[in-house]
Amino acid sequence: MTVVMKKVELPNGETLSYRERLGGEQIVLLIHGNMTSSKHWDVFIDKMDPCYKLIAVDLRGFGDSTYHKRITGIKDFSEDIKQFVDALGLKDFAIMGWSTGGAVGMQYVADYPNDCQKLVLLASASTRGYPFFGSKEDGSPDLERRVMTIEEVERDTGKTIPVQAAYDNNDREFLKTLWNMLIYTKNQPDPSLYEEYVDDMRTQRNLADVYQALNTFNISPFHNGVNEGTDQARNIQIPVLILRGERDYVVSEKMTKEIIQDIGENGRFVELKDCGHSPLMDNLELLTDIVGKFLQE
Repeated sequence: MTVVMKKVELPNGETLSYRERLGGEQIVLLIHGNMTSSKHWDVFIDKMDPCYKLIAVDLRGFGDSTYHKRITGIKDFSEDIKQFVDALGLKDFAIMGWSTGGAVGMQYVADYPNDCQKLVLLASASTRGYPFFGSKEDGSPDLERRVMTIEEVERDTGKTIPVQAAYDNNDREFLKTLWNMLIYTKNQPDPSLYEEYVDDMRTQRNLADVYQALNTFNISPFHNGVNEGTDQARNIQIPVLILRGERDYVVSEKMTKEIIQDIGENGRFVELKDCGHSPLMDNLELLTDIVGKFLQE
């Protein structure tokens, strides 16, 4: 199956790059997570049934997309996606969001309930965001100190500064060690593909901004420690498939339970056995099977 790279200019002045798998009729829009781009969907795109037209977008500041204006929240990404969807004339599509992409997908569906037919949340950030904790002197997270401002995120010595330095200095071993510790805890990509993924990680130009966007994201009816929720989760009335690997070290079981609670009866949770934060690497066949069955219902 042929995958082509395309770009579209948005009315807001940004240009989003995207991968499109030609053929297929049922449209699935794939939204990647932090430290990645549409590139990281490649194995999923190769594996999914040909009946689907797969479109994987690079969010603003990732991959080959522009980053003219800094984002200040997840809603900036979802509004980009709205302009992207309208520019391509997409109708009756499903969204699948991975990690940060799950938050973007939820915000989109909450704001535009008539656009999307189904939502798949893969190892998604919570409806109540993804907390950013300060760092102790030894670099470990200080779970008693929730960071509040973008300036604090930018100064963080435990996560922001070292990851940004790895990007800037092409410290590939640091990035692979980080991913092997948190994400590729079972299976790793083939060495040549892994190098492509590291190249792709380094295209990110908005690391601190994304950390803070996740920290402040909150569509729940509750205060998340930083701000009050918008209570927009109740607007998500379409079927939602909530997926989490049983040993995900990035998204906690607590965060996933928050999604289940806040979305309510429209959500269906499936635990992915022996998978971590990247079921695409840990059990791609299981992932495509579960997602395919959900989309066909």
